[in-house]
Amino acid sequence: MKRDALQVWGPRRTRAGVFWGVLPGAGGRPSADAIHRGVGRIRMNLAQCEAAGTTRLIVSDAAIMGSLRANLRMGDLYCGLGERLARLAPAFDGYKITLALNIRALDAYWAAALSQAITRGAGLPAAGMLARLAANRRGWRDVIEEVACALPDADLIVLPYETFGGRPEAQLEALTGEPAPRTHARGWLNATPRMAELRAWLPPAEAALLPSGNERWQPFSESQAAALREIYADDLMWITGGAGGLARLAEDPDRKRASGVPPSSLELTRGRRDDEEIGRLAGAG
Repeated sequence: MKRDALQVWGPRRTRAGVFWGVLPGAGGRPSADAIHRGVGRIRMNLAQCEAAGTTRLIVSDAAIMGSLRANLRMGDLYCGLGERLARLAPAFDGYKITLALNIRALDAYWAAALSQAITRGAGLPAAGMLARLAANRRGWRDVIEEVACALPDADLIVLPYETFGGRPEAQLEALTGEPAPRTHARGWLNATPRMAELRAWLPPAEAALLPSGNERWQPFSESQAAALREIYADDLMWITGGAGGLARLAEDPDRKRASGVPPSSLELTRGRRDDEEIGRLAGAG
């Protein structure tokens, strides 16, 4: 049986001009004219994919959701995501869209974001900033509801970091239903720095404030981390229960194989164009 022709757009392509004018850049919110031209550019690239025989396209770029820096600046979890996706939606009109959302326990997510910020010169966060992050009640349920509002016809698949983190081949198999290559599957990019690396980025006075050892840094107090984990537990329970029909939890293909049950392909409903499916990966840090 002939396999689908799968193509991938990664950050090297999406950030080299394909999404210009649609997603906000350094200059702030794009103008209506820039959005119109950007949508046309994306549709032209999609047409070129079809002409080349592509039947499925994966667009993988964490910047689609926004940046960790913006999240820390706002003290919020992907604020304005719905508006970003609404600007992208016309570019994919007529295609069957599958959205994949990586989520993570919020105490670990914010700790990773703060660790990455240190490597970019931000220094240690103030106590007030940690308190604001821990007190914010916006969780992944809010993100999912915002995505579903912006793209109500998309099939939204949720991949928890605790199951799929560091396993790109499992994520790809969960999305496509096809065996994924294992070569270089454990090569990590942008891994969360451990404390030895963080000390090297900080001035001596700040580096001395970090705990000893070389574990991953947890900047929150026990009570703050517990509050963030509670939000995540509620989000997972809601998602596992069906997320009100807005999203579904991805199945671990390796677990299915281990149990002797063959992995089934994703149930995909065709859109107006039944010769191409568009999948989008969004990273959650």
